[in-house]
Amino acid sequence: MKIENTVALITGANRGLGLAFAKALLDRGARKVYAGARDPSKVTLPGVVPVRLDVTRLEEVEAVAREAGDVTLVINNAGITKHVDLLAEGAPKVVRDIFEANFLGPLTMSRAFAPVLARNGGGAIINVLSALSWVVLPGTGPYSASKAAAWSMTNGLRKELQEQKTQVLALHAGYIDTDMARNAPGPKVKPEEVVRTTLDALEAGKDEVLADDFSKRVKRGLSAERGVYLG
Repeated sequence: MKIENTVALITGANRGLGLAFAKALLDRGARKVYAGARDPSKVTLPGVVPVRLDVTRLEEVEAVAREAGDVTLVINNAGITKHVDLLAEGAPKVVRDIFEANFLGPLTMSRAFAPVLARNGGGAIINVLSALSWVVLPGTGPYSASKAAAWSMTNGLRKELQEQKTQVLALHAGYIDTDMARNAPGPKVKPEEVVRTTLDALEAGKDEVLADDFSKRVKRGLSAERGVYLG
């Protein structure tokens, strides 16, 4: 899919990786960029169209799908993380909240916009996943589980949307240098680098992109004799 003249919608576009996507799409010649955020007043990037969008609220997703009927590219970027162990006190509520945002949110968006993309020639969906789709680090159990589910969902969407010629691209990366990963240890990749690599992969027709060295190492480790996911 070519970026020039596309009409994109990005969830969670007011900051971090979503904001980096919005800037890069405008720089690459996108015709229109809808910037989704729970509070659209926090979308301050010139040249985008702010829209109220909480991906956990079906009525808001459906309203935006009706409003933005010209969309050809959906970037499911919005998500949350909370550092908690699976067996910790209060973990069930945390797990539900994370799955609502990280799994059901992208699925609801994809279901709502699949007909829009079909009417507009097929288009594409980018699902922002994580290297933690494949491994669990201390305190990342709920987040990793949600991203693993979102990875499987992405693979299912790719098959189901193939007939309507919708490209589905899975983005995996380690820790990205944004507010979400501010307290995470270790090196972090710049959001601009992740976006550049991802949009290059989209234009090349790829199904999956590993946006940093960490995600590449983890993916290689899945087929090791003792898989990297075993610790």
